[in-house]
Amino acid sequence: MIVPLSGKYKEIGQSIVNATRLAINKIDNPQIEIMPRDTKSNPETTLKVSKELYNVGVRVIIGPVFNKNLIYLDELKKIIFLSLTNKVTNNPKNVISAGINAISQINTIIKFQKQYNIERSIFLIPNSDFKNEIEEAISKTKIKLKDKFIYDTDPTLLTAQIEKLTRYSQRKQNLKDEIEKLKKSNEINKERKIAELEEKRHARWYKL
Repeated sequence: MIVPLSGKYKEIGQSIVNATRLAINKIDNPQIEIMPRDTKSNPETTLKVSKELYNVGVRVIIGPVFNKNLIYLDELKKIIFLSLTNKVTNNPKNVISAGINAISQINTIIKFQKQYNIERSIFLIPNSDFKNEIEEAISKTKIKLKDKFIYDTDPTLLTAQIEKLTRYSQRKQNLKDEIEKLKKSNEINKERKIAELEEKRHARWYKL
C-alpha cells in the first residue's frame, strides 16, 4: 500500500490504512499482509517506494491516492496499482482507477434520464483540470444532450455566464414587454397580474 503518511495529506493516508486493516481483519486471512509505505504525495517518492515493494515480492499495490503521483508508474509494468484517483485520462496501463470517475457518474445520469424520460439536458463543464476528462467521458458514454456549456469557476465571471446560458436578458425583456402590454390593456384584475409579474421580475431565482 502506498499512501501519503506525512505532510499535508497524512490524515487521508492514515485513514486509508486504518480502513484497509479493518477490512482485512474481517476477512481473517493470514496470507494477506498490509505493507504501508509513505509516498509523501510526491511522484518520485511514489516510484521509489513502489520499487522497494516490488523488490520484496509485491505485485499488487493499493494506491497512490492522487493522479499526479501516477506519472512514473508505467516503469513498473509487472505491478498492478489500484489507485484511489477518480481520474482515468492518460493513466498508465498498469493502473486501475478505483475512485468514482466521470464515466461512472455520467452513466448514473443516463439512468436518471431514462427513468424520468428526460430528453433535454444541458451539461455544465467546469473550465478546470477536470474539463478534458469530462468531455472524454461524455463522448465515450454517448449521453444525449441538448447542449454543453463550459463555465468559469471564478465567481466574478460565473454570474454573467449563467445569465448568458439562461438567456436572462431576453427573458427580462419579454417580461417587461408583458407588463407594459398589461398596463395598456382593459383586462380585469390587471393590477394584480402586473404585481405578480413585477415580483417575478425582481426575484433572484428568475434572474438565475
